[in-house]
Amino acid sequence: MSQKWGLVHIYASYNNTILHVTDVTGAETIAKVSGGMIVRNQRDESSPYAAMQAAFKIAELMRDKGIDQVHVKVRAAGGQKSKNPGPGAQAAIRALSRAGIKIGRIEDATPIPHDGTTPKRKNR
Repeated sequence: MSQKWGLVHIYASYNNTILHVTDVTGAETIAKVSGGMIVRNQRDESSPYAAMQAAFKIAELMRDKGIDQVHVKVRAAGGQKSKNPGPGAQAAIRALSRAGIKIGRIEDATPIPHDGTTPKRKNR
């Protein structure tokens, strides 16, 4: 049986965690699950538990489509906001591997400004 590759985009901010699976080119969406689809309370959307459950759900959807190997792109809010991913990123990657999905490369895709707008200053 041939191994089919996919691409998992993990957007992990401090407010939510979104897992988005595409084909290797990134053009066609296969599945998309967010932390808000798992938990009831808004404050729990970015939690590692919600990310873990979302990853298990997405692994199931990927298996239905025949994808069993993935490359992972982790993204934080970036820009003028936080440049490090939220608490759900690591939990999602760990849950994907625990669900039996083989992980190829893990890459950081956080946008970094090359001298963009001035960041917000603290009020005095």
